[in-house]
Amino acid sequence: MLNFKALALNPIAFNLGPIKVHWYGIIIASGVILAVYLAVTEGKKRGINPDDIYDMILWALPAALICARLYYVIFQWPYYQANPGEIIKIWDGGIAIYGSLIGAMIVVIWFCRKRFIPVWLMLDVAAPTVILAQSIGRWGNFMNQEAFGKVTTLHYLQALHLPDFIITQMNIGGAYRQPTFLYESIWSLLGFCVLMTLRHNPHLFKQGEVFLTYVMWYSFGRFFVEGMRTDSLMLFNLRVSQILSIILFFGAIALIIYRRRNQVNPWYLDGTNLRSKTMPIKEKNNV
Repeated sequence: MLNFKALALNPIAFNLGPIKVHWYGIIIASGVILAVYLAVTEGKKRGINPDDIYDMILWALPAALICARLYYVIFQWPYYQANPGEIIKIWDGGIAIYGSLIGAMIVVIWFCRKRFIPVWLMLDVAAPTVILAQSIGRWGNFMNQEAFGKVTTLHYLQALHLPDFIITQMNIGGAYRQPTFLYESIWSLLGFCVLMTLRHNPHLFKQGEVFLTYVMWYSFGRFFVEGMRTDSLMLFNLRVSQILSIILFFGAIALIIYRRRNQVNPWYLDGTNLRSKTMPIKEKNNV
């Protein structure tokens, strides 16, 4: 039975002297560490040096974090203009996943070109691990009681067969809320399972298509979850994440079709072995 006197979970995990260590940061860091481990493991199989992945992460993580915060601050500028001291308080939440993805992608493209690593291959290796980190990271929002949805009822939440601690945490401002953090976390976890199951099937994905499938999967689910949230970033009365989700979803489909029709790309399982790019030419010459 749900204890109606139960309190929300403490967002502070522990104190190190005057420093408060937030669950939000611990959860985000845990997702990143697991993602890096899985990316390195898969990268070895595809011929990518682990040191290259570690070096890339050293650049990508700060860029992703800064861009995630900037993205959020830009679309909440009236508040932060009046409260500039709040801009750096990232430990209280307020980062945007799409902002982090944009920042990380810029770094990945720059880094791979500098190290002569196939960009699409690196994105493919990273994609399933990123969506897993996103799934884990949403529990940081849970601890901060953010990324929630519209007002609902206790009966509705109980009908979902949720544990009591989730129901209690969804009592925000005196009203029960839709656990949209959970919807997105589950959707991202399913996406991780799908990508991990499919990407090793021979002749299924060309390089770049694991990543583009990730983009389609995440943007499709995010569009609907975003529509249930009450804290969406807005642009001219439109939800920014929904606009971007539509662009990314159809853009990824168009890019897959274009690359299949107009380019000869290696299969994902070929890894850094680019012989598949020259194979069609050799066969043509033999004919």
